[in-house]
Amino acid sequence: MAYQVKGAGLGLKQELMSAVLETEPEQISFVEVAPENWIHVGGARGKSLRAITERYPLVCHGLSLNIGGPAPLDQDLLNHIRDFLRQHHVSIYTDHLSYCGDHGQLYDLMPIPFTEEAVYYVANRIRQVQDVLERRIGMENVSAYAMPLGEMTEIEFLNAVLEEADCGFHLDMNNIFVNAINHRFDPYEYLRQIPAERILYAHIAGHFQESPDLRIDTHGEDVLPEVWNLLTAAYQQYGVFPTLLERDFNIPPLMTLLSEVDQIRNLQQQAGECAHVA
Repeated sequence: MAYQVKGAGLGLKQELMSAVLETEPEQISFVEVAPENWIHVGGARGKSLRAITERYPLVCHGLSLNIGGPAPLDQDLLNHIRDFLRQHHVSIYTDHLSYCGDHGQLYDLMPIPFTEEAVYYVANRIRQVQDVLERRIGMENVSAYAMPLGEMTEIEFLNAVLEEADCGFHLDMNNIFVNAINHRFDPYEYLRQIPAERILYAHIAGHFQESPDLRIDTHGEDVLPEVWNLLTAAYQQYGVFPTLLERDFNIPPLMTLLSEVDQIRNLQQQAGECAHVA
């Protein structure tokens, strides 16, 4: 499998930077930022980011690639991302298998129609991005609340795009679970079909329970037991892969977040011990 980082990571928000720098938690093996939020940032914030990346490996998860959108790819943005990744020695860059605008940003991640035509369209754009960035990138499975009509299931579409583009996979455990509830499929069956050999790293996060049959992917809650169970099953099936805790809203103190990072590490250790015994 294509792992390039190890262990358990934490999504780095501005609110957490001082605490991370002051305590240098040993539970964290790597950190993640959205490059769009940091490109050309200098001053005190820029120095803080540099101090963080001197202590921890950095991965980048983008928000604005718009890989499924109708507008041409933003070449200026791609050039800025390429320079940022080089400057900070970023090992992995990923974005979402979705679209987020036309000639402007929608500030949301919209699902792509699951059609053969869309597979070739999206894969061609991924290859263009990889050519500009001079590296293999990863695509993340996204949550959605209204699936467009198509010729394939979500997992069939995902696999077809990754194969056609020959890119990496950014596995989001919470998004699998949210979509399974919202669109009534078995998350474990989905999990059994993921292209594990393409995994770069994974996300795990909390979500909001609007109703028994509707979940909202907020990244603002604690991780639910059902999502932890799905991560456990993934480790048992495919072995341990790097996994990062996302928390974008209602951000608690660092020590509270570290308890969930510890949970990732514990599950990884248990999976490793079971593999050794087997």
